[in-house]
Amino acid sequence: MLRALWKIIALSCLVLTGSVALWKYQDHTAASREIARLEQKTQMLEQVVQRLGDEKRVAELLVTEQSDSSGTLQTTLLFVEYTRGGESLPPKVFTIEGKLAHVDAMVIKFDQHFVAEGDALRGHSIALFTKIYGDKQSPASAVNIDEPGKVPDIYNDADPKLAAFEQSLWNDFWRLAADEDFRKERGVRVAMGQGVWGMFEKDKLYRVTLEADGGLNLTAEPLRGIYREAMKKLH
Repeated sequence: MLRALWKIIALSCLVLTGSVALWKYQDHTAASREIARLEQKTQMLEQVVQRLGDEKRVAELLVTEQSDSSGTLQTTLLFVEYTRGGESLPPKVFTIEGKLAHVDAMVIKFDQHFVAEGDALRGHSIALFTKIYGDKQSPASAVNIDEPGKVPDIYNDADPKLAAFEQSLWNDFWRLAADEDFRKERGVRVAMGQGVWGMFEKDKLYRVTLEADGGLNLTAEPLRGIYREAMKKLH
């Protein structure tokens, strides 16, 4: 009788120990899953923040020559545009009157959820440069950056689907700017003209960037060695 009682007690202890171990295992597993879920959520939020704060280089400019022999300062600018993939396009040369250069563009900003999700077509604002002119010129005398009626150079080697989508937006740009319902239909938040301008001097590199969820920015930095060597060859 006593032996049977001890067996029952021993079995009860084993069952209790097993139950505690199982509970701890399940609790640990649940905690691990919750930690993994929270880590995944944090990574997703970090990616969203990164996408919203992303900024791409879209053009670079530098002064190749400045002369006032005609009585008005003439500034010659080397303009290099970059594709969505970051590839540089053949440089263009523009001569403006004055030291202040204005670079005009059309800018389209997409609904923020497309940017946050990294949408293939609407995951980043887009810009199309239009004209360039100096402070001693009127906007009406500005020089076209791309040849009118021609497909802009940035689409020469672009993905056909992406190029077709963006060109359809440029074709309807002014309708997008004026028609809120049409913007919503196309997933566009803002369509507007924007210009960047500043004092352009020799021995500096001017960079135009485009924010994923915003517009254009212009910054300047000292000219690097590789550009100095290229400038020597030009002269």
